Amino acid sequence: MDSYGEARCLKRSTLIEALASDLPPNTVRLSCQVNAIKLDPLTSDPVVYLEDGTLIKAKVVIGCDGLNSVVASFLELKFNYNYSTSLVRGLTYYEKGHGMDDFVILYKDPTRLGRIPIDENLVYWFVVQNRNPQDPLYMKDQKLMQQSALESIKDFPREAVEIIEKADLDSFHYACLGYRVPWDLLFKRHYKGGVTVAGDAMHAMAPFMGQGGAASIEDAVVLARCAAPTIQMLRANQKEGKKMLELAFHQYEKERKMRVTLLCLQTYLIGLLIKTSSSLGKFVTILLMIILFRDPDKLSLYDCGRL
Repeated sequence: MDSYGEARCLKRSTLIEALASDLPPNTVRLSCQVNAIKLDPLTSDPVVYLEDGTLIKAKVVIGCDGLNSVVASFLELKFNYNYSTSLVRGLTYYEKGHGMDDFVILYKDPTRLGRIPIDENLVYWFVVQNRNPQDPLYMKDQKLMQQSALESIKDFPREAVEIIEKADLDSFHYACLGYRVPWDLLFKRHYKGGVTVAGDAMHAMAPFMGQGGAASIEDAVVLARCAAPTIQMLRANQKEGKKMLELAFHQYEKERKMRVTLLCLQTYLIGLLIKTSSSLGKFVTILLMIILFRDPDKLSLYDCGRL
């Protein structure tokens, strides 16, 4: 069992609602599936193509569209699925309180159970397990997801098993684990003209370190700090504004590139350690972890600065 000290967790819907509440009315458009993004050959402005046939001509596009990001594909940032490992996650509510106070991971190779309290009653958890040929069925059936998770942790302590047994079925989610390729993040550009990425669209990673959400908030802070001064210039002088915007995106990339590359590399090595059965493979992976990440808390204690 590993304990990760202080960690904070919140429901994604709560964060989205809080962010949306500060936007002007009619800013948010729902159910808009992006099919493609291209640059206008005359103006070099980005054009977003929606599934319903709508075209959005924009000055700036920031792709926050997750691990299967269309914008990341436009920037040629690759995502690799780790087909040997899958994830089941969900929420468990304890009416009388749970008494848990930190982020803990329980493990018995090759399975990991992580859990972290959101408040005194609600707990978020995930189970990382070997993938099997029937996994596609689990993607649509929460009961099967629960059965799969329970089978994987049947030898874990009773209190750990109860987290899955008592979980809200509607909260269950299944996914194949994967990662944004670390060397892509290091050597490829994260922007092109008025287009860039943030969050999982830039640095999708497995949940082993619990840093995906934190890194996404860091992206927002750094991007806002770099790009905010260019907004007025874009409105007043498009030609000069575009130059300033590209410089802003360059600075954003410069500040974030090494940070997210190291995060993705560390989670990649942890995932490799979990799925590798070879003793030699495990030894080499552990050696790389010791060489590259001597201080295991350094990345989680990162300070991205003020907005």
